[in-house]
Amino acid sequence: MKSVEAIKRAEELRKIINEHNHRYYVLNAPVISDFEFDLLLNELDTIEKKFPEARTGDSPTSRVGSDITKEFEQFEHPYPMLSLGNTYNEDEVRDFCERVKKGLGYEPEYICELKYDGVSISLTYEGGRLIRALTRGDGVKGDDVTANVKTIRSIPLRIDAADIPDNFTIRGEILIPRDGFNRMNAHRSEAGEPLFANPRNAAAGTIKLQDPSIVASRPLDCFLYYLLGEELPAGNHYDNMMQAKKWGFRVAEVMDKCHNTDEIISFMERWENERKNLPYDTDGAVIKVNSLSAQTILGMTAKSPRWAIAYKYAAEQAKTKLLSVDFQVGRTGNITPVANLEPVFLAGTTVKRASLHNDDQIKLLGLHLGDTVIIEKGGEIIPKIVGVDHSVRSVDATEVIFPDKCPECGAELFRNEGEANHYCPNYLHCPPQITGRIIHFASRKAMNIDGLGEETIELLYRTKLIHTAADLYDLTATQLSGLERMGDKSARNIVDGIKASVRIPYNKVLFALGIRHVGETVASTLSKGFPDIDTLMNASEAELTSLPEIGPKIAVSVREYFSDNDNIKIISRLREKGLAFKAAEKIQTEGVLKGEKIVISGTFKKHSREEYKEIIENNGGKNLSAVSSGVTILLAGENMGPAKQAKAAELGIKIMNEEDFLKLLNEY
Repeated sequence: MKSVEAIKRAEELRKIINEHNHRYYVLNAPVISDFEFDLLLNELDTIEKKFPEARTGDSPTSRVGSDITKEFEQFEHPYPMLSLGNTYNEDEVRDFCERVKKGLGYEPEYICELKYDGVSISLTYEGGRLIRALTRGDGVKGDDVTANVKTIRSIPLRIDAADIPDNFTIRGEILIPRDGFNRMNAHRSEAGEPLFANPRNAAAGTIKLQDPSIVASRPLDCFLYYLLGEELPAGNHYDNMMQAKKWGFRVAEVMDKCHNTDEIISFMERWENERKNLPYDTDGAVIKVNSLSAQTILGMTAKSPRWAIAYKYAAEQAKTKLLSVDFQVGRTGNITPVANLEPVFLAGTTVKRASLHNDDQIKLLGLHLGDTVIIEKGGEIIPKIVGVDHSVRSVDATEVIFPDKCPECGAELFRNEGEANHYCPNYLHCPPQITGRIIHFASRKAMNIDGLGEETIELLYRTKLIHTAADLYDLTATQLSGLERMGDKSARNIVDGIKASVRIPYNKVLFALGIRHVGETVASTLSKGFPDIDTLMNASEAELTSLPEIGPKIAVSVREYFSDNDNIKIISRLREKGLAFKAAEKIQTEGVLKGEKIVISGTFKKHSREEYKEIIENNGGKNLSAVSSGVTILLAGENMGPAKQAKAAELGIKIMNEEDFLKLLNEY
C-alpha cells in the first residue's frame, strides 16, 4: 500500500468507525458485531502506525467512545474511566502476559473475571452514601444518572459499615438478566411496542431514560468489579472486592486467582461454555494484575490500562444453506435484502432468515444461491451472514444480484452518493411505501390512532378505502363496519381515534408525515426552529442547517419533501381536517416568574423535568442548567445531588420544593 492509498483508506475507516461508535454509544443500536468493529479499528491502527502521515488528531484510535447525551448533566470522573484493550486471540493474551512480566521483572498474580455484556457505571460514595452515578461517557466525564441508578435494588444507597473509606468509587456493569429481558419484551409485545434487540441495548436505553419511575419498573441489575480510592482496605484488587462484598455490594460472582498464562487460558476455555448456563449475558473474560502497586508500575496508555486486557469470545456461528433472497421495501423506499435460509438451530433459537444489510454486503460476501453460508447471532434479533464456505459451492450456482428496479412497483432504484442503501423513488405508487407511511402516521409515537394496526391499514388499502394518510379522515363507521372481521364497535372506535388525533401537537404531526431522515428528535428541532408548516416549507437548506443537529442530508430530504406537489396536497387536506401545523402559542400567565433564572434538579411527582422547563418559560422565567451566582431559584426535587444544594445555599439562592413552586404558580 502506498502513502496516498493509506491516507485515503484511513479516512474511509475513520468515517465508518465514527458512524458505528455513534450507533453503539449514542443510539444504542449497533449494526455490526464487536468482532467486526474491532477488525475495523485494528486495521486503522495498523495503517496509522505504518503510515504516520495518515493519522489525524481526531482519529478514533486516540480516544474512548462517548455515550454522553444532552439530557443529563455531566461530571468529571474522580479517576479516568478508560476502556480495556480487546483481543479475540489466545496468542495475544500470552503476549500481554509477557509484556506484564517484562514490565515488572517478575510474573505477578492475576485475577480472571467474566466480561459482562451490559453498560459500564461508576458509583461514588461519600460518608457511606451514594452521591453520584456516572456513565463511562468519554472516559474523562460522564452523564449523571444517579436518579436512575438509585432505582436498582442491588446497588446500596447507604453503607453503615464502620471500616469504609470516607470517599471511594466503585465501578461495575448494569445489565438485565435474560429472564427479566424476556418478560419485559413479552409485555412490550402485548402492548404493541417495539421489542428490544437484546439485554445490553435494553439496559443502555433504560439507564438513559428521563423518568426514573419507568427505570424502576425494569429488571436492571448490577455487578461491581473495581474499587478505587485513596484509602482502600487492601493493596490488591481481589481483597478489595471481597471487602466490598462484605460492605453489601454485589460483587462479580466469578473471580479466580491465576498464577501464570496457562491458568489464564484454562479459565478462558472453561467459561466459554459454562457462561451459557448463567442467567445473564457475558461476552468474554477480563484478566487483571492483582497487585495495585504493580498496576501503578505498569501504568496506562492514552486509552487503556497496561495491567488489564479483555479476551472476547467469538459470536456463536452455524452453517446452513442460502435458499433465496427477498428484497423488502420500507416506508421510506429503502430496499433491504433478507436471506431465506434452511432452518438451523443457533444460540437457543431456530434461524430461518438473516440480514444482508445492502448491496455492498452482498458483493463483499460474493453470495450465490444455494451457498453454504456462515451465520452469526451476536445479539441481534435477525442474525446475519458473515461468510461463505466456497469449498462446497455448486458449479452452476447463480450469483445473487441486487435488483436495479423496485421488486414491488418496477420503478428504477436510486442510490445517493455517500449512502449505502438503494431506495425506490416511486413513493406515491409503491404499495409497501404507501401502507408503510400510513402505518407510521397512525403509530403510537406519531398520531397515536387507536385500533389502526398494520393489518387494518393494509386491509383499508386493499379495499381502496385509503391511499394516503389524509384519506383516514374521510372514513366513516359505516364503511369500516362492512369490512371483514370488523364489527360496529371496532369501527366506531377507529373513527373516534382518528377524530381525536387532531389534537396531536405540531412536532408529532411533523414526525407523522414520514419525511426521510426526520425522526422524533429532528421533528421536535424543526418545530422549534420553524413554528408553523408554511415557514418550514419555504425554508432554505442554509436556514435548515443553521439549526442544531440538522445536517445537509436532512436538509436536502426536507427540501425534497416539500418541493413535491403531491405532498403539499396531502398536507393541505390534513390541514383542512384540523391537524396542528403550527406550534401552540406559549401563554404568559401574568409573568409570575418574570426575571427569575431557575435551575431544575432531582425528580418530581406532579410534572416531568421537561414539563417544568416549559412551565417556567410559559410563566416568563428562564431555564439554566447549572447553579451559579446568576440563578435566583433552585427547584429541588427528590434525589437531588447534595453538592448542588450546598452550592445553592452558599450562594444564597432560594431553594423551593415542588409543592412551594406550584403554590407560587397557583397550581397547588
